[in-house]
Formats: sequence, structure tokens, C-alpha cells
Amino acid sequence: MRYCAKCKKYTTSKKCSCGGTTEYILKFSFVDAPGHETLMTTMLSGAAIMSGALLVIAANEQCPQPQTKEHLMALDILGVKNIIIAQNKIDLVNDAQAEENYNQIKEFVKGTVAENAPIIPVSANKNVNIDMLLKAMAETYTVPEKPKDEKFIMLVARSFDANKPGAKIDELNGGILGGIIKQGKLRKNDEVIVLPGIKSGEDFQKIKTKITSIFTGSKSVDEAGNGGTIAVATELDPSLAKSDYLSGTVLVRNEDDIKLYDTMDIELHLIERIVGTENNLEYSPIKINEPLLINAWTSKTIGTVSSIKGNSISCRLKIPVAIEKGEKIAVLRRIDNRWRLAGYGIITN
Repeated sequence: MRYCAKCKKYTTSKKCSCGGTTEYILKFSFVDAPGHETLMTTMLSGAAIMSGALLVIAANEQCPQPQTKEHLMALDILGVKNIIIAQNKIDLVNDAQAEENYNQIKEFVKGTVAENAPIIPVSANKNVNIDMLLKAMAETYTVPEKPKDEKFIMLVARSFDANKPGAKIDELNGGILGGIIKQGKLRKNDEVIVLPGIKSGEDFQKIKTKITSIFTGSKSVDEAGNGGTIAVATELDPSLAKSDYLSGTVLVRNEDDIKLYDTMDIELHLIERIVGTENNLEYSPIKINEPLLINAWTSKTIGTVSSIKGNSISCRLKIPVAIEKGEKIAVLRRIDNRWRLAGYGIITN
């Protein structure tokens, strides 16, 4: 993001429309969280690494749409508080329709984490009001603090093989991991551990590797801390990183820096109705042996309910999860052949 002192305008261009030269002030990393209902778990994994959210609502549609309800509930559950609402496609409606849609948005967010969020009318296609949206982002999204001397934890949201098909063995580069540093710092040539690792028989085997380079956007850096997404090149066999195979894993320096759960005790906070359905059906009580989809940071795993005591449950996890006690997790239940957001849990063991 850049700023023109001449006309006091925010922009992404080096040259302002007024003719003035702009100054670089901020950089944002965007994580696209898809709106389609079948990709809810992808949205939750994306939200887990966000420090703010841009909730995009179309001005030419009734508000709220079922998926918009579910997304706002997810932001509330995961504790994402820095929210801006972009009322998009205002070029497709008249003034009266835009105002009606605005009032629908205000009613929709009343009593939620987004109740006081700024609502910016924009047209992305026509480049209308984008400067005001950027201004709201500069004022709303805070730069994360960077505490010193914290243990290093990185959440992996993507992994891939960057080698071209047919590359010779001596030309191969190691696997690439993308995500955010939750805390601590990472330096080039650091040795790290990937948890829970890869499946070996019935168990999971941790992986040790070395960081060969670090990128923020297209820029190579020697060191990175929390705030913004990064990509790291490693000495991993590139086949292990292919097709997001290692997404949901966690990088640490020492195995003891984080707990690895194969059984999880959860304090449940469930919603009464199924958000995202047209008629908001009520949930039935959770049962023993019911499978739940658990989103913990960027990982997704099935947890089978093994015990229930009041609002606390224990789950056996199909895939182990590296996370810390006290963290919030999103809980989804299988309703009509798809996973529906059911509430959140707090890890207690």
C-alpha cells in the first residue's frame, strides 16, 4: 500500500492520479477464503492465519447469503476482530438499491464481532472507492507485535513441489512450505521439525529439515518474524510437499516446543441452529462415536467422540494435531452429506 502526501490518497500505484509520487507505507498478505459452501473447511484453515478480514458482500444480492452467515460466524468463533466490509458491485445497482443493501448489511452484523466494522461501497471492476477501502485497511488492520525470545512456531497452510516436470536429479530443489510464523523468528539455514510429519504404517513420523531460503512475496530475506505470509524452501524431498501434502503441519525448532495430540479433550461451545441453511434447522445433541471435523490452526482432522461429560468431550483423532492447550478450534458436524459449522471448542488437556 502507498500514500500520496499531495492529495492525501491511498493507492497501490507508485504514481498517484493527481500526478504526485506516492510513498510505500504498508504491506498486506492476503489469504483467499472461498465462499462456496463445500469449501468451508478451507475457509476455516485460512481464517486461522488471519489477523484481520475483508468480508465481501455483493450489493446486487440479498444480504445475508447462507455462506455469508457461516463465514461471519467463523470469524467470530476464531476471534478475528479486525473486520472491514466491502459492499462490492455498486455499479450494478441504483442509489436506492445500494442503500437498501447497506441497511441489510447493518442489520445482519448487529450483535456480532462485525457490528462496528466500516462498510465501504466499492466497484472492483470500475475501480470505484478503492482508495477509501485502502484507507480503511490502513486504519483498521494493526501490525502484529513481534515479541522477542519466543519459541518458534510456524503454521503451514500450503506445500508444493516447485520443480518443473522432467528436471534432472542434480537440478531438483527441495519442497516449498507456505504459511505464517505464529511466534518467534525463522532464519535461513535454521534446522526445523515438521509435526506431526508423515504417515508411516499406523503412526506418524516427524521430519527434520533445513531452511534453504525464505520469501515474503517475491522478495528473498534472511530472517522472518510473525506478521504476513511467507514461503520457505527446504531440503525436504519435493515429493513430500507436493499437492499440499504437508498443509496443516507445524514447524518448530524443538519437538518439546509444542504438544502433539492424538486424543483431545475439548470444552464445547455449540450453536443451537445450523448456520448456512435457509431455514436454520436445530442441531441434535452430539453422540458417542459421532465423527466431528476439527479445524485446529491450519490442520483438519476427524475426531471420533469417545466420551461426553456436560459440555466437555474427548475425541480420538484420525490425524494427530500439533497445537497448544487453550487454543480455540472450530468444530463441524456432518449434516446432509456436508460439514456444517457447529461451534468452537477450547483444548483442555
